Amino acid sequence: MSRTTGFNHVATVTADLDRITAFYQDIFDAQVTFEMAATEDHPRMVILDLGGAALNITEQPEDAIIGDRTKPGGRGPIDHYGIGVATRADLDLMRQRLADRGVDVGDVHRLGDTWSLFFRDPDGMELEVCTPAEPQ
Repeated sequence: MSRTTGFNHVATVTADLDRITAFYQDIFDAQVTFEMAATEDHPRMVILDLGGAALNITEQPEDAIIGDRTKPGGRGPIDHYGIGVATRADLDLMRQRLADRGVDVGDVHRLGDTWSLFFRDPDGMELEVCTPAEPQ
């Protein structure tokens, strides 16, 4: 049996912390659980509660962010992350919220035992929203 309990958080960077924080609050009702002003030793940071796991976001200058977030293989060692929701209805609601905001959102696809929706955040990063699918 695994000694872990799953992911605690995912850490990412952005050049516009206010914009990306508002995005996650608007689409996913994420709650800010921690804010830190920039210091000499650490960039400005926000921690968002995504319901079971956190998203830790630090702000970096655009030219310090390496890679092309819009291209697979160019994103660095973590290609994307998936945000879980409880039901297919929740997934459809997230798709509608994304579309209403003008986000580049795809169609819902079944990937094995999961319903999956890919989209791009305001930084152009491809992400995913997932929910369990009923057995076939």
